[in-house]
Amino acid sequence: MNSSQAVYQGIKKAGVDFVVSLPCVNLGRLMELVECDPEIMHIPVTREEEGFGVCAGAFLAGKKPAILMQNSGLGNSVNVLASLYQLYRIPILMIISHRGTAGEFMSAQVPMGNATPRVLDALKVVYLNPQTPDDALKLIPEAWILSEAGEAPMGILLDITFW
Repeated sequence: MNSSQAVYQGIKKAGVDFVVSLPCVNLGRLMELVECDPEIMHIPVTREEEGFGVCAGAFLAGKKPAILMQNSGLGNSVNVLASLYQLYRIPILMIISHRGTAGEFMSAQVPMGNATPRVLDALKVVYLNPQTPDDALKLIPEAWILSEAGEAPMGILLDITFW
């Protein structure tokens, strides 16, 4: 099973039925899988804050939401994570393509790549870092359980070497 299929199957096992996404080369195949699944409502968005707002509404309407995003957009998401998700105790699964890690070809991605874990830590957002497709398949459903039980966002950081 390749990386994209493993993440997709993990999302399915978690029962996620509502996904927003932002463009990312690493997440492209995963987005195609989600888009073709009739059991998942997929909404492409243009900004991370927009995606988090849409997912909050979906959760309040009874959906299990996830956002597919690149870590470069995490900086755009700080306020919505702190002021909406934490304040109102909304679970969400954040599948994050962690650019700027070992093997990154674009130097502009490295500063945010280095900052990403510290930003999540500062926000007290728990995250997991699967290293293999098998890890992702196992950890993603567990992450949703933790997110739902803790009524809080949960991150899945997928480094370049994961893809």
